[in-house]
Amino acid sequence: MQDRFYKILNRYEELNARLSKPQILSDNESYTACLKEISELRETAEVVAELKKAEEDLESVKEMMADPELKDMAKEEHTALEEKISSLGERIKILLLPRDPNDSKNVIMEIRGGVGGEEGMLFAADLYRMYSMYAEVKGFNTDIANINETELGGIKEISFVVEGQGAYSRLKYEAGTHRVQRVPVTESGGRIHTSAATVAVLPEIEELDFHLDMKDVQIDVFRSSGAGGQKVNKTSSAIRVTHIPTGMVVECQDERSQYKNKDRALQILRSRLYEIERQKRDSEVASERKSQVGSGDRSGRIRTYNYPQNRVTDHRLEGTDKNFNLSAVIDGDLDPIIDALTLQEQSRMLAESGNGN
Repeated sequence: MQDRFYKILNRYEELNARLSKPQILSDNESYTACLKEISELRETAEVVAELKKAEEDLESVKEMMADPELKDMAKEEHTALEEKISSLGERIKILLLPRDPNDSKNVIMEIRGGVGGEEGMLFAADLYRMYSMYAEVKGFNTDIANINETELGGIKEISFVVEGQGAYSRLKYEAGTHRVQRVPVTESGGRIHTSAATVAVLPEIEELDFHLDMKDVQIDVFRSSGAGGQKVNKTSSAIRVTHIPTGMVVECQDERSQYKNKDRALQILRSRLYEIERQKRDSEVASERKSQVGSGDRSGRIRTYNYPQNRVTDHRLEGTDKNFNLSAVIDGDLDPIIDALTLQEQSRMLAESGNGN
């Protein structure tokens, strides 16, 4: 295993040395490819370099232990270095796990109010606010493609893009049914209701990644509409794209430019069709992701937001550490949940690869 680690460090150092060679600098394609590989290896190579230094220090400490005057101090240093080497080794194993090729991409998210009527739609609006606040904290940008609101400020459905390096790697765990337990604003008797909203998460797919045959696409232009005159464009700039073979429909009306709406709608359609193809290629992925949006039914829920107890429970997490502070989460503090889900997934992959021992 250590030999494999050092090969990564050697390759990283070799690539950095190549960057200064005139033949690389003069070839834009080679230069770009070199930079890309360096970027992919950088984090792992830096940890391997730290591991190499710790192992060299350990050899020096072993020599010190032969000196009676330095023996006690060397023992403490020896123990600390062994622990550091073990920790760094485990970290490198995680960095070497297979990565989702879409992790670095932007994200297309779709939220729909599910069971619970108006309350489910109000909860969908809360989820959109939560993701918007999380994106802001992470330095991501959000761009609404289409939104269908209710008179009370709820959301029947919304499609929006989250743009930023690694956005998909963080938000991909949000796909599924989210359940809420609280007293709705529409409830006069103070009774707790259970409602739900569904979230779909798709990597934003570019034309180079997936070819969309425009002969299979019907494009219609219509006038935008919204609840109470909100977000309404006065010109016929909204776009409806229909994929004829599947009957899939995408509407985009948030931009004032018809061309921007068309580009965004095609981008969303391309991402949806790509996801269908990916599911066909990988039955295991299909079984996990086949019903991201679904009907909004409470079955198959991934998370419950319990307002009376100020608690969020993620039902995918095993053990006792599956509850989180609702006030923080609903205000966009999603990292503790996402980090826990990421760690659980990494542990599963290590165990399956035989590296978890």
